[in-house]
Amino acid sequence: MDTWKFSTLQYERPDEKKIRECLSFYTWKVKNAADGQSVVSAILSLDQESRHTQDMANIVHIRHTLDTSDEYYEKENAFLNDLIPTLMPDELAFSDAVQESPFRPYVEEKLGKQYFVQMDLQKKSFTEKNIPLMQQEARLTTEYQKIMASCQIDFLGEKRNLYGIQKFFEHDDRSIRKAAFQAYSDFYHQNEPRLEEIWDELISIRNEMGRNLGFENFIPVGYMQQGRTDYGMNEVASFREQVRKDLVPLCEKLYEAQAGRLGIDHVMVYDEKRIYPDGNASPAGDDDFMIRMAREMYHELMPQTGEFIDFMIEHELMDLKNKPSKASTGYCTCLPGHNAPFVFSCFNQTIFDMQVLTHELGHAFAAYRSARTQPIADYIFPSTDIAEIHSMSMEQFAYPYVEKFFGKDADKYRFAHLQEALTFVPFGVAVDEFQHICYAHPELSAKERTYEWHKLEEKYMPWRRYDQDEFMERGGYWYHKLHIFLYPFYYINYTLTTMGAMEFKKKYAENREKALKDYLALCDIGASRSYLEALRLAGLSVPFEEGSVARSISCAREILEKDLGRSGF
Repeated sequence: MDTWKFSTLQYERPDEKKIRECLSFYTWKVKNAADGQSVVSAILSLDQESRHTQDMANIVHIRHTLDTSDEYYEKENAFLNDLIPTLMPDELAFSDAVQESPFRPYVEEKLGKQYFVQMDLQKKSFTEKNIPLMQQEARLTTEYQKIMASCQIDFLGEKRNLYGIQKFFEHDDRSIRKAAFQAYSDFYHQNEPRLEEIWDELISIRNEMGRNLGFENFIPVGYMQQGRTDYGMNEVASFREQVRKDLVPLCEKLYEAQAGRLGIDHVMVYDEKRIYPDGNASPAGDDDFMIRMAREMYHELMPQTGEFIDFMIEHELMDLKNKPSKASTGYCTCLPGHNAPFVFSCFNQTIFDMQVLTHELGHAFAAYRSARTQPIADYIFPSTDIAEIHSMSMEQFAYPYVEKFFGKDADKYRFAHLQEALTFVPFGVAVDEFQHICYAHPELSAKERTYEWHKLEEKYMPWRRYDQDEFMERGGYWYHKLHIFLYPFYYINYTLTTMGAMEFKKKYAENREKALKDYLALCDIGASRSYLEALRLAGLSVPFEEGSVARSISCAREILEKDLGRSGF
C-alpha cells in the first residue's frame, strides 16, 4: 500500500559521480543500440534514474522555501544550484547521441516529435561558458527570495510578512488600507538599493548568457527557456497591443464603477482590492475549513478531481498556511519519482486563499494526470503558456461551488474574482514589456529602468493612482513581482492563458461535459505537444490573431457589465 507522506520522505544529497556515470552509461547504450527499441529502452531507463535526482532537488527546494531560516536546506539548495548547471554537458551528450541515432524515426514514433523539439531548445539555449553565470544567477535569485521572506512589518500591534500585510488592502477603514499599502511600499523602498543591484547584476549576467550563445541579448534565450517553439516576440507584442486597445477601456470602466460603489472620487492603489463598501467576500472558516471544502468541491466536480484531492491530502502534498520565515511565494512543483505534485502557498484569510485552492491545484491536477499518461518526466509539465490554462480554467470551474467557501458572500466572490481576472491582464503585459525594455536597453540606469515602469503604468493602467508615495509614483511597484527576478519572460503566460480560461468559462456554461472533456485532454497531453497544437486539441483560439482578445473576454465582459447594470454601477 502506498502510504508515504511528504514529511517522511528522506533526502539524500545526489551523488555527482554516480549521476555522471549513469549519463555516460546510457549515452553509450544509445550509441551502441542495435535497434530503435533499444534506444527507447535506454531513454526510459535514464528517465527512471533521473526522477530520483529530480525528487531530491525538489524536496530541497520545497523544504528551503518552507523555512528560509533552515541553514541545512539553505546550504543544500545552494549546493544543488551550483551542481545542476555543471551536469548539462553530460545531458547534452546523451541528447546528441539520441538525435544522431539512425533509429531516431522510431524514437519519434514512440515518444513524439516534441521530444526532439525540447532537445533542440535545450541545446540552443546552453553553452558551457554559461555555467558560472547560471550559478551566479541562482545565488542572486535566492538572495531576492530571502529578502522577501525576511519581511517583518510592524502593523497594528503585530509583525506581518508580505502576505500578512496584504490582508489589510481590503480593510473597511480606508485609512488602514492606505497605511497598510504604505507599509508594504516602505519595505521595498528600504530594500531598493540592494534590489537595484540584484536586478542590475541579473540583467548583466543574463545578457552575457545571450551573447555567449550568439544573440544580441538575453531575450531570445528567455523565450527558449520558456519552451516557445511556434511563436515569438512579434506575436507577443501584437497581443499586448490588443490588450491595450480592447481590454484596458473595460478595466477603466470597472474601476470607475468601483469608485462609485465605494463613494470616492477615484480608486487609489490602496482601494483597488476593496470591491464592496460593506466588505469583500471573506472565507467562511479557517484554513482547515477551506481545505475541507476544497476536498468536497473536487469530489463533486468530477471523479478524476476527487481521486486527485484525496491523493494530495493523504500524502501531505500541500503546505498552504502562512508561517514565519516561509518564502513569500506560491507554486506547484512535482516529485516525478512519486508521480506527485506539491503545492506551496501562504493563506491570508482573503479571497486569495480560494484562488490558491483552485489555481495552484489546477496546476497540480494537470501534473497528476500527465504523470500517469505520459512516458517521461519531461512531459509532466507543459510549457507555461499551456500550464497556466490548467490553473486559470480550474478557477473558473470552481464558480458553482463558491457557496461552500464563502456562504452568503458567494456572489461577491464571483464578481470580484472575475473582475480581477480581467484587470490583472494589463498589469501582466506591462511586466512582460518591462522585461523586454530592461534586457534590450542595459545602458539604462536603475532609476531610469524604474521610470520605464512608471510609463508602462500610464500606458496599460491609466487608472492607477498613488497617494503621495514618491517611491511608487516614480515606478517602484515593479519590485514586488518576483517573476521578473526569478522567471524571465514567464509572466506574459498568465495573460495569454487568461484568454484560454475565459474561453473554457464560456464552454463550461454552454456544455459542461464537453468543457471538462476538453480540459482533461489538455491536462493529459502534458508537454507532448507544442503550444499551438495544444490549443487546437482543446478547441481554443490563438490569442495572437487580431480580434482574439475581444472574442475571448466577451462572455466575462457580458457577465460583468450585466452585474454593473443591476447594481447601478
